[in-house]
Amino acid sequence: MRIVSLCPSNTELLAYLGRLDDVIAVDHSSDWPPEVKRLPTVGPDLRIDMDRVEALKPDLVVASLSVPGMERNIEELVRRRLPHLVLAPHSLDDIAADLLMLGEALGEKQKAAELVRRYYDFLNEYRERAAAVAEPARLYWEWWPRPVFTPGGANWLSELSELAGGRNLFADCANASVRTEWDEVVARNPSHILLVWVGVQTKKMSANAVITRPKAEQTDAVRAGHIHLLEEALYCRPSPRLLVGLKKLAPLLHPALFPPADDSDPLFSR
Repeated sequence: MRIVSLCPSNTELLAYLGRLDDVIAVDHSSDWPPEVKRLPTVGPDLRIDMDRVEALKPDLVVASLSVPGMERNIEELVRRRLPHLVLAPHSLDDIAADLLMLGEALGEKQKAAELVRRYYDFLNEYRERAAAVAEPARLYWEWWPRPVFTPGGANWLSELSELAGGRNLFADCANASVRTEWDEVVARNPSHILLVWVGVQTKKMSANAVITRPKAEQTDAVRAGHIHLLEEALYCRPSPRLLVGLKKLAPLLHPALFPPADDSDPLFSR
């Protein structure tokens, strides 16, 4: 089977299902597992080169609607009559459902079901631990600094926050993505600030970008030095790799309640 993946989270789902050998091309940002970096690319996920995709004669294109603007890819796939599957995850349940749907499409139904079982077992374990948290950490997730974008209640990071013993300060906003102002962040007074700038490597972020903002010192997070530079790929992509992100976030917030962080993947190591 010849498969083309149009975004990193889809490539990661294919890896979990053990079908990377069938992948003939990916988008520019797909980088996990590391071996996908050797594959031909078909452009950025919002500007896919559909002529290139069509020339590859794929049996299946795994597309997505997880980011605004991706609908243009779907329109082109339909216009060119290329066989495709569209995933549109926004929640942790959506990710599990996508694994099952993709597994069925690839003849990996049993493997997908086992992955989903492990996935929920892990989430339930952390949910039980988080129930013991007396005072949830107040979390401000920053997707982009100028203008300020943060996840809202409809995004998986609100769920991940609760599983780690925290609360997304913008979970009361219904949308998956929220454009706000720094003054509003200060007013909500986060106890932890989590920088996950989309598409930016951790080494290119700096706590000073927050500390030097107006009134930043009024927040509990800045006063306590709780500004965390996190790996964007573990929090901004709707794939089971979010579990690795959860393993790192939870002990950062509540070290006495959660196991120490490590890089092992719960779906591969059990």
